[in-house]
Amino acid sequence: MTASNSSEQQLRLLAVHAHPDDESSKGAATMAMYAANGVDVMVATCTDGSRGDIQNPAMEDAPHPKRDMAGARRLEMANAAAVLGIRQRWLGFVDSGLPEGDPLPPLPPGCFALQPLERAAAPLVRLVRDFKPHVILSYDENGGYPHPDHIMAHKVAVEAFDAAGDPDRYPGTGEPWTPSKLYYDRAFSPERFRALHFALEEAGLQSPYAERLAAWLEADAEGHTPPVPGHQTTTQVDCGDYFEVRDDALRAHRTQIDPVGFFFAVSPELQRTAWPWEDYTLVKSRVTSDVPEKDLFAGIR
Repeated sequence: MTASNSSEQQLRLLAVHAHPDDESSKGAATMAMYAANGVDVMVATCTDGSRGDIQNPAMEDAPHPKRDMAGARRLEMANAAAVLGIRQRWLGFVDSGLPEGDPLPPLPPGCFALQPLERAAAPLVRLVRDFKPHVILSYDENGGYPHPDHIMAHKVAVEAFDAAGDPDRYPGTGEPWTPSKLYYDRAFSPERFRALHFALEEAGLQSPYAERLAAWLEADAEGHTPPVPGHQTTTQVDCGDYFEVRDDALRAHRTQIDPVGFFFAVSPELQRTAWPWEDYTLVKSRVTSDVPEKDLFAGIR
């Protein structure tokens, strides 16, 4: 079995995301920082984003996404990857869309979220064995938020982390490779939103996070507060110098990101003062490192 170790000439990081644009809203500054410092960074995009709606009012009348949303998003993804200085691969699945209604409608036949796990994970196992990442980033069991494609992206990332080093699993997908560490992204951590909210208030600016924080902090009729999140931050990557790069990558996804919307409510300068990190939970590790960590490659370097 081939295993990752500190003797490798170049460190490699693989981030597993559900749709094009997810890589730019979750962990983008981390990836840009590592890429700028010589780490080989790859994003695996599970789906084509074909069922995404246009979220940017300025793009509502653009002909390309109306005619071919998947094609438009491929171009956006290429632009975002160039901004971040990373590589990117498509895993080849069809966007499941976000079902709405009560009761929820069934998911479209053949979509990513309805694939059997081994079929959904096989392209990622192949990519892991080819790219040989030391670290894999993904979402938690809830997908970061409960979109069916995000939940399936979590499942395939865990499956690939566990299976890629086993020569008896996924035959025909390359020589085994054992990644060293698996992290869950905590882009939506309450601690971060709380810090940004108070920083905006102290600066005399309106906060868009008040409603979200109230929902997190609200007690029920019997005085019970919400449960503690299932995963706590173990690792904070100081990447504030790359917040502008992250924002530029987000804006590259022109159909999905409103350039004056939620993601840009706090200036990079204020964010560097209030919360200059991106947060992660170390979930599985085959090396020894002490938490809290400041480096995703702690114990590997």
